[in-house]
Amino acid sequence: MESRGLAHHLPRSVAGRYVKPTLSAAALDEIVREICAEMAAEAERGAVATYIPELAGVDPNQFALALTLPDGSMISGGDAATPFSIQSVSKVFTLALALGRDGESLWKRVGREPSGDPFNSIVQLEYEQGIPRNPFINAGAIVVTDTILSSHKPKDALGEVLDFIHLLADDTSIVIDPDVARSERDTGFRNTALANFMRAYGTLRCQPGEALGVYFHHCAITMTVRQLAKAGRFLAFDGCLSPGGQRVMAARATRQINALMLTCGHYDGSGEFAFKVGLPGKSGVGGGILAIAPGKAAIGCWSPGLNKVGNSKLASRALEMLAERTGWSVFAN
Repeated sequence: MESRGLAHHLPRSVAGRYVKPTLSAAALDEIVREICAEMAAEAERGAVATYIPELAGVDPNQFALALTLPDGSMISGGDAATPFSIQSVSKVFTLALALGRDGESLWKRVGREPSGDPFNSIVQLEYEQGIPRNPFINAGAIVVTDTILSSHKPKDALGEVLDFIHLLADDTSIVIDPDVARSERDTGFRNTALANFMRAYGTLRCQPGEALGVYFHHCAITMTVRQLAKAGRFLAFDGCLSPGGQRVMAARATRQINALMLTCGHYDGSGEFAFKVGLPGKSGVGGGILAIAPGKAAIGCWSPGLNKVGNSKLASRALEMLAERTGWSVFAN
């Protein structure tokens, strides 16, 4: 008898091309529940960030996952109602604001290449005469913040960032944690060095203290994974809040952000994340990751324990599992 082999387990084909079965909401809900259960049983959870004192006391025994789907429905599991400090995930939203404001001219002040170095490295900046390698390392995000600040007072610039996130998430309850912002300001010596170094080269145009103040505060925004997945949906749907719905950003700029998330969103762990997950993603040292499955879902994931390069250990693993079980990947047809 002829063996059916591997082909027996593959999706059916039409005209010689494989067609992935569409995952129902019930199937996705089961996948999310399974992943949350497996993450709850994990013994190795990474270590919380300690260089920001307010983050050092966060309980590492937490995990949450949420998906926003094209029809606006939400699937979530774990500690999905627990707010956390999004930290560098906020750089996605400030980049979107800066691109909407300045367009392509932004790229004269910040690059678009992976850094291969830690997120707070100053070595590359000196090598490249004050131009940050990309907008997701700290130096690049400070320049992006400086761009938003250029025609605002700091309080108004911060208000613009929050208003934008409120619009994206359709939720005005999202706030800044003042204790985290203060903790970052009091210990942000390396970021201060980066800002002053760029000011010396003319890359930073506002006063370093003003740019840093806004930067520390937008990194201290707190959200749940449900709010994060909802706020990220414009990246999944070509700049719209739903397929064919309200447009908040040009499709071209949205694709640029997704490309940068894929290549630069996890600092010197970006290649590993792209290799294992295959989706654009942006991490933060608070343990959160925003990931995008274009046309399929915006995904929020969180667990406070970090791996050796500063990305959430369990959230990274959970997103790898989600990509494997759904077949979602920017590299798949």
